[in-house]
Amino acid sequence: MIPLRAYAGVTVGVLGLGKSGLSAARALKAGGATVLCWDDGKAALETAAAEGLSIAELARLREAATLSLLIVSPGIPHHYPTPHPAVAAAWEVGVPVDNDVSLFFQAMADPEREGADEGAPKILCITGSNGKSTTTALTYHLLTEAGRHAQMGGNIGRGVLDLDNPGPGEVVVLELSSYQTELARALAPDIAVFLNLSPDHLDRHGGMGGYFCAKKRLFEMGGPERAIIGVDGPEGRFLANTVGPEAIQISNTQRLRGEGWSVFMNKNHLTEWRGGKQMAAIDLRVCPGLIGAHNHQNACAAYAAARAVGVAPRRLEAGLASFPGLAHRMERLGSANGITYVNDSKATNADAAEKALLSFERIRWIAGGQAKEGGIAPLAPLFDRISKAYLIGESAAAFAETLTGTAHEISGTLDAALASAQAEAVAGDTILLAPAAASWDQFTSFEARGDAFRALVAPLLEDSA
Repeated sequence: MIPLRAYAGVTVGVLGLGKSGLSAARALKAGGATVLCWDDGKAALETAAAEGLSIAELARLREAATLSLLIVSPGIPHHYPTPHPAVAAAWEVGVPVDNDVSLFFQAMADPEREGADEGAPKILCITGSNGKSTTTALTYHLLTEAGRHAQMGGNIGRGVLDLDNPGPGEVVVLELSSYQTELARALAPDIAVFLNLSPDHLDRHGGMGGYFCAKKRLFEMGGPERAIIGVDGPEGRFLANTVGPEAIQISNTQRLRGEGWSVFMNKNHLTEWRGGKQMAAIDLRVCPGLIGAHNHQNACAAYAAARAVGVAPRRLEAGLASFPGLAHRMERLGSANGITYVNDSKATNADAAEKALLSFERIRWIAGGQAKEGGIAPLAPLFDRISKAYLIGESAAAFAETLTGTAHEISGTLDAALASAQAEAVAGDTILLAPAAASWDQFTSFEARGDAFRALVAPLLEDSA
């Protein structure tokens, strides 16, 4: 934990008591602040109270007026589609609204922070619509495999204030979502990574423009020493042009052989290019945890990030090969009777599902859930890769309409979909869970959905052993 001593004697509200909210409340309390907490869920309030945290209904003006600061958890809207009542109350009484990521950067800049006089850590932040969790985990893996002292947190693993107080020379690798970057009053990464942008969370940001603005704040506010930018989309090209020649450009579709610093895919080889010549080339065909073009982009970004903190290319090749991948992200569960089972539950929108569909042929596709804007219509060019689709959740009927001309059935539930796919699959088929939809209609999270799929597949693999 990183105690927030700068807030000693100050009354701070914490709205939302999930992972980030609880870690913020604990860090503030450890630093000597008076902390008042609220969550709209009864269970979360009970958990906080059991820890000795004070509960207050922060939407009431008289409670809001006692605060010097309100910290809002990332899942709670503070702008679009409608501000939470506690945020509106804070605005009305003139209380600043901030988040835990901002508190983290403030703590890192605090000259009174324990160990601050010995030197600063390197803060490396990764954002983007798709691939940021894999890129964050891979970057951390590459650093630790190369012998660098590092921690990982943010939107993956530990909350930013739950991390250990970092020492000089240590690298803190943070995954940051648009929900986290859009509100933070302090953002000061040493290295910032932008992967890509595709439609997601548009109701929360008021459209694609607002979504992109939330992401690019990471590059505008703190002025990172080094920016690593995916340039396969127009937003990345715009951002790279804004940052200028100091950006490390990455691509899995273009050979970026200019005079600047770039990392790109040349067929199956991750290639580093700098000063007009090739510096390194690594064959990713020997990296089982990095299958597919989307993972090649992730590998380029993580490699560039590790290079930006001074790790030599030869130290990174073994790390790329040993990376196991992440659960629920193109997770190969195994094969039985020639049928391969892949859990890509994290594919919660069409763009993410596209990456999975491009990675396999003869697919028996389990899709559906709580649909995102646009549904699966953007995936129509890939429907010829699908032997049959098995549709689940509240979007099943709408997805079925889009799949006209492609074999499909409305299975309803995950277990029914897998049973049908298993009964009809033949050797050489891949049964792929890549829902292209959120999980909240039937599961508490994409992790819970993926765990359920893994549990259903496990006996099928055992039976064939």
